[in-house]
Amino acid sequence: MINPYDMRSIYLNCVFSLFLLFGCKPTKQVDLIVYNARVYTVDSAFTAAEAFAVKDGKFVSIGSGTAIRQQYTAEEEINANGKAIYPGFYDAHAHSFLLGELLDQVDLMGSKSFEEVITRLQAYHKARPEKKWIIGGGWDQNLWKDKKFPTKELLDKAFPDIPVYLSRVDYHAAVVNSEALRIAKVTHVRTIEGGLIGGENGIPNGILIDNAMDLVSHQIPEAEESAVLRTLKVAQDSLLSVGLTTIVDAGLTHMQLEMLKNFYKRDELKIRDYAMIATNPENVSHYLKEGVYDTDRLTIRSFKLLADGALGSRGACLLEHYHDAPTKGFLLHSPAAFDTVIRQLANSPFQVNTHSIGDSANRIILDAYGKYLKDNINRRWRIEHAQIIAPGDFHKFRQFHIIPSVQPTHATSDMYWAKDRLGEERLKGAYAYKNLLEEYGMLALGSDFPVEHFNPLYGFHAAVARVDAQGFPQGGFQMENAISREQALRGMTIWAAYSCFQEKQRGSIEKGKDADFVILDKDIMQIPNQELRGTKIIRTVIAGESVFIRK
Repeated sequence: MINPYDMRSIYLNCVFSLFLLFGCKPTKQVDLIVYNARVYTVDSAFTAAEAFAVKDGKFVSIGSGTAIRQQYTAEEEINANGKAIYPGFYDAHAHSFLLGELLDQVDLMGSKSFEEVITRLQAYHKARPEKKWIIGGGWDQNLWKDKKFPTKELLDKAFPDIPVYLSRVDYHAAVVNSEALRIAKVTHVRTIEGGLIGGENGIPNGILIDNAMDLVSHQIPEAEESAVLRTLKVAQDSLLSVGLTTIVDAGLTHMQLEMLKNFYKRDELKIRDYAMIATNPENVSHYLKEGVYDTDRLTIRSFKLLADGALGSRGACLLEHYHDAPTKGFLLHSPAAFDTVIRQLANSPFQVNTHSIGDSANRIILDAYGKYLKDNINRRWRIEHAQIIAPGDFHKFRQFHIIPSVQPTHATSDMYWAKDRLGEERLKGAYAYKNLLEEYGMLALGSDFPVEHFNPLYGFHAAVARVDAQGFPQGGFQMENAISREQALRGMTIWAAYSCFQEKQRGSIEKGKDADFVILDKDIMQIPNQELRGTKIIRTVIAGESVFIRK
């Protein structure tokens, strides 16, 4: 007969064993736990969560706060205090070197007249007398009362002895003074393929459009590598502060690409960079031999072509004349030249991304893509800007599987004068983001900074509300082409990642992906439109490392 005391001991031992088995299950050690959050994972189902765990720079689990904290312990925990968390933001079309350079030059953004430009230049020259060239950027004659292009006369009076080079806001035109023209040996108006030297009676007036800009810009001394790194770091700080974790650098020179390789090898930069190679014969030959370059932070696997110029400077190539000028704009190279390089690159592993603004340029490039691409879906070639599309060409994005890479703030910057350039009927096919989305099924969203501001929430606001910072126009600009908030968020996360072949690595908060995420002070999926631009980034994280924390 079993002693009751022994029965009690057996019972207690069993209970204790079960307690050890289920009640004291060991927790797994991770590097970071984030909890008490509203997590927008942006996975295929647009799932919401409360918490996640990160180890070795990757998400290891996403779920409820209770479950995550029971399963894991971490060296660092972040209580999000109910704030919204999103995957790290992409800028699918940007120019980091130009932004860095502008931070060290004369910022002419928002200038209301050319006289104001001169005043800003004089203040800069007084503060930086050691500069051998005065370089600036950001002027836009469309913001001036007379809306006329500037010429060299006022520059010559203010700066007769030092060369001046000032890029238009879109970087597709520049105004220079006589000293800069003298150094570049530009003495008379002449024909330039894909460009224009402005002037009267054969005498240059200082305006250079598109390829003509190179005549002077190539005379500007190159910055030292240390100076380039310094300006890139300053630019990076600004980008991280607005939640950008990945940028797409749209068209870099061989020298710039080699600098980036060195900077990233030395861990000098944090932000991820998907860099496009500026297309010229030397670069095509070099990088086709070298092949795709892919590391954790830097990827080089695409070429950037320039089909035409910009609408604001009337360099965009149109099928018919501009509504306000007897010109159709122009291509930057001949159709035969584009055909040749596209055929060559179609037989390589590289992606091709082409700047196309006008409806003629878009048609030429779309047809060339369709002519040579065989495995279109997996090649993921892109049209950058896709700004003006003829009605009969929208279907080609679907037919040829071409990704539209667009910048929503272009619509709200250009809307004041775009009708003047295009006329009412042709304007319907411009900035048509909803139409493009319906054709292809995705949009890659960017800003084109420093042409536009680098804050991705400005683009988010422009995409969904189609108004400027002041809420103009009432009711929105061509609201038939607004997109939803979910579509806009996908466009700056998972769809942008897809456009860079990175959707399996990042772009959403899912197990196994890189732990890139941002915490915002407001939920951009819920707040009124007028609050979107004022939303602040609380924290930006890349690979589990906090690279920006708002103080």
